[in-house]
Amino acid sequence: MSEIQFGGDVVWRPSDEVVTQSRLKEFMDRHGITSVEELQRRSTEDIEWFWSAVLDDLGIEFYAPYERILDTSRGIAWPRWCCGGKMNVAHNCLDKWKGTPVARRAAIHWEGENGETRALTYEELNHEVCRLANALQALGMKKGDVAALFMPMLPETVEALFSVIKLGGIILPLFSGYGAAAVAERLRDSGAKFLFTVDGFYRRGQKVLLKPVADEAVSASSVQHVLVLKRLGVSIPWSPTRDRWWNEEVEQQSAEAETDRTDAEDPMMLIYTSGTTGRPKGAVHTHCGFPIKAAQDMLLGFDVRQEDVLYWVTDIGWMMGPWEVLGTTLLGATMVLYEGALDFPGPDRLWSIVERHRVSILGVSPTLIRSLMRHGTGPAEQHDLSSLRVLGSTGEPWNPDPWLRIFHTAGKGHLPIISYSGGTETSGGLVMGNVLTPLKPCAFSGPVPGIAADVVDEDGMSVRGQVGELVVRQP
Repeated sequence: MSEIQFGGDVVWRPSDEVVTQSRLKEFMDRHGITSVEELQRRSTEDIEWFWSAVLDDLGIEFYAPYERILDTSRGIAWPRWCCGGKMNVAHNCLDKWKGTPVARRAAIHWEGENGETRALTYEELNHEVCRLANALQALGMKKGDVAALFMPMLPETVEALFSVIKLGGIILPLFSGYGAAAVAERLRDSGAKFLFTVDGFYRRGQKVLLKPVADEAVSASSVQHVLVLKRLGVSIPWSPTRDRWWNEEVEQQSAEAETDRTDAEDPMMLIYTSGTTGRPKGAVHTHCGFPIKAAQDMLLGFDVRQEDVLYWVTDIGWMMGPWEVLGTTLLGATMVLYEGALDFPGPDRLWSIVERHRVSILGVSPTLIRSLMRHGTGPAEQHDLSSLRVLGSTGEPWNPDPWLRIFHTAGKGHLPIISYSGGTETSGGLVMGNVLTPLKPCAFSGPVPGIAADVVDEDGMSVRGQVGELVVRQP
């Protein structure tokens, strides 16, 4: 299946320069592959070769090597990966960069709705992660403990994520817009013992208190410790036996901490579906699963390089939040985080972020672009968007008008819009575009390398040129 495309004419073709400099072409050349179709075929027919090659290309370091890349003895629906291997993804995202030029690069550019900005280098991020990990150990965190992240997009949110993973714990990302009942349901189901939150955050110029929502949710859960970050400095309810001020817990801690030598298949994240079609389902993701898939899709689909600055409009509670954090740091690139509304104080906020932080890869949802369209093209045109080289989208289908609007305004008619579709359970994309395949509006180029995707009718027979069900035939 080389193409899954809507009707319409091709509007973008890669230049010779884009082709020769792309990470996808580099990967194909390294393995003697001459076309995307050949890569797709080989990646799904020789699964062990492909994923070994991806791990090597990403420079994934193991404490103990895996004995085999894939074990399907329980059936292809229950594969085990990197069998016998020991690796912690926090080591590969942070520890590995010590003493390298990446350590001095920005890991995070952050902007608050009220105009605050901060940047953290990889070295600074690693130090803060170690301090927090030491504080968590002092509070009794053990390997396998679940810790919930009920926070807006802040640098500290990333620090919490990595500190838990570093200790062999399991992160539980929660959408910062959830009410107490939705948070409580996920806390109870997961058996979470720790929760990270903030006193509040800014949204459209207003102060939104988050700690009272967390308190209500925690009261009906197994959470024992709540670490509270002082973001607004407002008065909030307080439990002296359960609540801890984040800064007070970490200020005396060492900036060095051991990383737990987890098994490659140990869980590192429990993330829930939205629950719109029934009870929320918790998807379990491992050290050698979700992060590797995220980085692979970034590399082969979005062409992410170390010098790139990636901003994906998301929340930590949606899959694309941890995807952005883990994928960019595995690749040694820079992530942009923004706390607040993208139409405040004006409709150009998204484009001002791109200009100010020199974003090179921007990920949006079609709904966001539709909402900004009512303001016309002026907000985008008044900013310098020359840093952009790749646009991405996920979350829902496009329709042609907004797709063409962003293509011609932000993309100036010469940047690819890489559509990306997968899911919380699959830890990344099933179908997407790439920088080597010509694009039609609203289209996917085909399956992601390594994904044996097909479209079938109600009898399970492959179909083309008609509506069917998307299936995946191999692990």
